[in-house]
Amino acid sequence: MEFGAFDLSALLPFIAIGFAAQLVDGALGMAFGVISNALLVGVLGMPPAQASAKIHVVKCFTGAISGLSHVLHGNIDWKLFLKLFLPAMIGGVLGAYGLTSIDPAVAKPFVLAFLTAVGLFLLWRGLNFGAPAKRKVKFVRSLGFVGGFLDAGGGGGWGPVVTSNLLIQGAEPRKVVGTVNTVEFFLTVAISAAFIVQLGVSDLAGATLGLLIGGVLAAPFGAWAAKHIPARHMLILVGVVLTLTSGYGVYTAWG
Repeated sequence: MEFGAFDLSALLPFIAIGFAAQLVDGALGMAFGVISNALLVGVLGMPPAQASAKIHVVKCFTGAISGLSHVLHGNIDWKLFLKLFLPAMIGGVLGAYGLTSIDPAVAKPFVLAFLTAVGLFLLWRGLNFGAPAKRKVKFVRSLGFVGGFLDAGGGGGWGPVVTSNLLIQGAEPRKVVGTVNTVEFFLTVAISAAFIVQLGVSDLAGATLGLLIGGVLAAPFGAWAAKHIPARHMLILVGVVLTLTSGYGVYTAWG
């Protein structure tokens, strides 16, 4: 079935990926990028740079809504925001340029290996779920740089890497989720701009639309899941899915 220049049947796999990733992200406040990238690269075989570019353009729209909502609800720690902001921008742009400069065949297994590691980390967090005592967080700027770099290089990872690390250190969960999600909007805009400069606008058509449609359709269900499904169970589910999909991609790339 075609509508104008778009073949709906060709968009369906991307709509499904966007829907699944946003459903989990809506429940956890993280993992849209890593799940989308694992499926695009590991299952559909898309080159890592193109997958990451498409994901970040979609996240510009979802991140704007999320960030504004957190601001309106007073969920931002502005001191933490400022510490994360600039290092995240620098790391994200460098990660985008680095990924587009590497042969996709060479980059793919390393990106998938990183995503497998993120999946195992989330699985560990789910199995060992608990709220640590509140205390002052450390290494925030370094964490912002590394999270931004890996987010661009892995098509996702900012939320799992930065949010989980800050929570483990004992930061207030509500402020962490709100602040990290708000910084993520600016990060995705910077990364998307870098990818567009390197890859051009034409590479962002088609699949990007599918991911966006799927993400919008899943938003209400993600909110329902966040209310009804325990975070521990969702962390375990994300860890299992991400580890299996990325691990399979690593096996096929290096096998």
